[in-house]
Amino acid sequence: MNHDELEDVLRSVGGRLRALRQQRGATLDAISERTGISASTLSRLESGQRKYTLDLLLPLSEAYGLPLDELVGAPPGGDPRIHLRPVAVSGQDQMVLPLVRHYGGPHAHKHVLPTGATTASGHGLHAHRGHSWVYVLHGRLRVTAGTRQVVLAAGEATEFDTRKPHALGNAGEQPVEFLSLFGAQGERMRVVTSWEESPAENHAE
Repeated sequence: MNHDELEDVLRSVGGRLRALRQQRGATLDAISERTGISASTLSRLESGQRKYTLDLLLPLSEAYGLPLDELVGAPPGGDPRIHLRPVAVSGQDQMVLPLVRHYGGPHAHKHVLPTGATTASGHGLHAHRGHSWVYVLHGRLRVTAGTRQVVLAAGEATEFDTRKPHALGNAGEQPVEFLSLFGAQGERMRVVTSWEESPAENHAE
């Protein structure tokens, strides 16, 4: 890694840490409890106001279940392949597979929740800034957001504002698999509902 690449990595670490915490629905206090790092130090790390050292990054790597190179976004060392690894979410019985490596813009993940599992923490429903969209691949998923609740079957989707207290739970008798898109800044999906025929495909009768 050359000097410019190192500088790029260091500039992006704070944003990656904030995005990871938000997509896990965790507070600074919750991450502080898991790592032993004070909430104020975590806040300064996320804003880039604190120097990143191994004694701070290693506990965060363990808390998020990510190798250190993935936590900081280090470029691959000569291997062009992308190695996406499932992550067990701490405090929850779910496996999460990140589908993209970037941390700017919406995040895409595949989730697997076993029977009876939920994303709710011991404190119940959680809320944070952002917007989420989920699509069920297999099984049945219960989505609770605010005062509303819906059960989705395979092939069905819904979206919700994550500022509302929310949780996702397995509503069936087998593991549920689903995809999620999460926009930390409140980004929403834009669905194209109309198509225009291109000139090349406009065949004369």
